[in-house]
Amino acid sequence: MEAMKKKPVSSGIAQLDNLLGDLYIGDNVLWYEDAGSFTAVFCIHFIRESLTLKKPTIYVSFDRSPKNVVTFLGPLAESQNFTILDCFTNGKGDRSEVFNKFYEKDGAQWPHQVIRVNDPAQPGQVAEAIYGLHANLSGDTRFIIDSLTGMQDLWGGEEQVMKFYARTCPRLYELDTIAYWIVEKGAHSSRLKANINKIAQVAIDLAIKGGKPALKILKAEKRNSRFLNEPQSFSCTGAEIVFDLPKPLPERLDLGGKIKAMRKKQGLSQKELAEKIGVTPSSISQVEKNLIYPSIPALFRLAESLAVEVGYFFEGAQAGRPGCVFRAGERVGAGFDGPAKGLVEGSRLLPPGIRDAGIEPYLLSIEPGRKVAGHFFTHKGEEVGYVLAGALALWVNGQRQEAAAGDLIYLKTQTPEQWENDGDAPAELLWLKVK
Repeated sequence: MEAMKKKPVSSGIAQLDNLLGDLYIGDNVLWYEDAGSFTAVFCIHFIRESLTLKKPTIYVSFDRSPKNVVTFLGPLAESQNFTILDCFTNGKGDRSEVFNKFYEKDGAQWPHQVIRVNDPAQPGQVAEAIYGLHANLSGDTRFIIDSLTGMQDLWGGEEQVMKFYARTCPRLYELDTIAYWIVEKGAHSSRLKANINKIAQVAIDLAIKGGKPALKILKAEKRNSRFLNEPQSFSCTGAEIVFDLPKPLPERLDLGGKIKAMRKKQGLSQKELAEKIGVTPSSISQVEKNLIYPSIPALFRLAESLAVEVGYFFEGAQAGRPGCVFRAGERVGAGFDGPAKGLVEGSRLLPPGIRDAGIEPYLLSIEPGRKVAGHFFTHKGEEVGYVLAGALALWVNGQRQEAAAGDLIYLKTQTPEQWENDGDAPAELLWLKVK
C-alpha cells in the first residue's frame, strides 16, 4: 500500500505539516542534524502529539541514558503509552553502576516504563527487542530512534548500521508505524546517507545557516510538496518552533476565511473537502490561511462542494463593513494544533474578515479532567485571560497556580507548560492575544 493511501498524521507542528504535506502511517523519517539544530524540539512535538492521541510511543535510546530521556521529556515520559527501550546502559554506558542506579526504584512508585536491552552491541538483539515490544501493542505505533550515529559507534562501523536499517525500515512500514531516525550528518559517509535515503519515505535536513536554523525537505515520497529542497528558516523559543513562511496574501480579500467558515458550518473536515475537489488536505490548509489561492477550476469545484455561488467568496471584498456589532453566527472555530488539539474547544470571536485588529479575542472551554501538556497558542506577545466559569490550574516556570471564576490571567513573556481542569465543571475563559 502506498503511503498516500494510508492515514495522514500530524508531526505536532502545523507549519511543518503544511511544508511537508503531512506525515503518513508507514513513514520512516530521517532527520539529518547539525549540532544545535533543534532536532530534539521536533521530536518533543511529535511525542506530545502521539501521546495526546494515546498512541503507543517508543523511544529507542543509544545516545541518552534513561535518566537523561526522562529529564528531557518531563511529564511526557510518565505517560502509560510511552516506553523507553534502553540500548544505552548496557551499550555506550558500558554497564556502569552510575547508569544502572536508575533502575533501583520501588516498583510501586515507579512512574516510567523502561526496558533495558541486555546486549545492544548485537543488532539482532536490538531488532528482537523492538519487534517483541511492538507485538504487545495495539494500533499504529510511533518510534523515535536516537540515533544511527550511536548505533555506528556501538556496532563498530557503517555496514552493520546499513544492514539493520535496510531490514528494519521496510518491516516498520508494514507494521503501520511512524519512525523518526536521528542522524548526525558529519558522522557518516555519503555512501551510507545515499543508501538510507533510498529506503526512507521522508528525509529532512536541519542546519544552521548564518546563525539561524533552517529546515530543508530532501525527500517526501508520494507527496506534492512545493517546498522540496527549499531551505525554510525558523525560530525556536523554548519548545516552540515558528517558521518564517511567506506572508499571507492580501487580507482585503479573505477568501480563505470564507472557505473555512463555510466548511465548518457544513461540518466538513479539511480532508473531506480536499477529497471532494481533488486536492490534498495540505492545499486546503494553505488556501484557508490565504497562503495560496485556488485555481479557477478548483474555485468552481469548491463552490459546488460547499453549495454556494462562486460570487459568495468575493462578497464584501472591497466594501467596508457598516456598524460595529458582530453576530454570534459569524464566529469560526479556533483551530487548535499541538498539545491543545482535541482537549480545548473554542471560537475566534471576531469574524474571519477582521484580521488587523490589535487583539484577537477567543472564547475557550476545557472540560473536567482534561490536562493540556503545553499552552493553547503559539503567540509572540502579551496574552490576557479572564475566567468566566469554573476553575483551572496552570504551571508557569514549574510552579502551579490556580485561577477561578472572576480571576484574571496575564502573560507578558511567560508561556504556561501545562493546564489542567481538575474540577467538576467546565472551565470557560475569555482569552485575548495582544498583537
